[in-house]
Amino acid sequence: MKVLVATQKPFAKAAIDGIRQELEGVDYELILLEKYSDKQQLLDAVADVDALIVRSDVIDKEVIQAGENLKIIVRAGAGCDNIDLKAATEADVCVMNTPGQNANAVAELVFGMLVMGVRNFYSGSSGFELKGKRLGIHAYGNVGKNVARIARGFGMELLAYDTYCRAEVINADGIDPTISVKTLYQHSDIVSVHIPLTKETRGLIGKSILKNLREGAMLINTARKEVINEPELLQYMIENPKFKYMTDIKPDIHDQFMEKVPNQYFTTPKKMGSQTVEANVNAGIAAAHQIVDYLKNGNQKYRVND
Repeated sequence: MKVLVATQKPFAKAAIDGIRQELEGVDYELILLEKYSDKQQLLDAVADVDALIVRSDVIDKEVIQAGENLKIIVRAGAGCDNIDLKAATEADVCVMNTPGQNANAVAELVFGMLVMGVRNFYSGSSGFELKGKRLGIHAYGNVGKNVARIARGFGMELLAYDTYCRAEVINADGIDPTISVKTLYQHSDIVSVHIPLTKETRGLIGKSILKNLREGAMLINTARKEVINEPELLQYMIENPKFKYMTDIKPDIHDQFMEKVPNQYFTTPKKMGSQTVEANVNAGIAAAHQIVDYLKNGNQKYRVND
């Protein structure tokens, strides 16, 4: 069996070493394609492999069809919107993710940006403390649970809303479940967004939701930029000068944010929620393990396509 690791943004060496060890243990061949600059390089590399590991690389229908022997694709991370799931299903290719492997890294970044925001970007002006503030967690998955764990250390009160997570499950973790997104935003001082990108969530966070926030609230987004209605968010920020938006996904209208609300806004230069050595290694090795388990035992536990 041949396994291709195709990453424009390469794994850490420790991750590649772990992947190699996992695959060599079952006599699978590892093929590396790193920092490729042309799609044709990917098309050529995938032509005769059985499995593919990617990070944020775009795997569209053309790539899937080029993989004539392709049986499984694993996204080393949680979100799979970079992979054409429909095309994979049509080609009888299993697609998986590696949920939870990056969760702590993303959660820690949330609090890095959060502290920066409440202390007014370390400008020397008076900020406020997190203790006693209400943190609303928008989607209570692996990252949301880690955010809650860290928030307890700051002495914060916790609320959560998740369309797919039952209220009793959230409540069992000592967190107040809210009955709707509107209620979550109404009762939170800070909201941390962790929703996946789907047809239903694209552009979800706009005027109709933001208008429910308290004065001086803060929104932190480490999910996807596409879940934000950026023009409506910008207009809300102009109208509410005490509101702050912190994100690790650079908006499409970044220049407008910088021009019109520079003291209310922060973004990292590129998405970096999972950019830690530990998360890198965990996700890479998990991807290799899932490929072996699928090809040898048919385990489809983390399958995300039909």
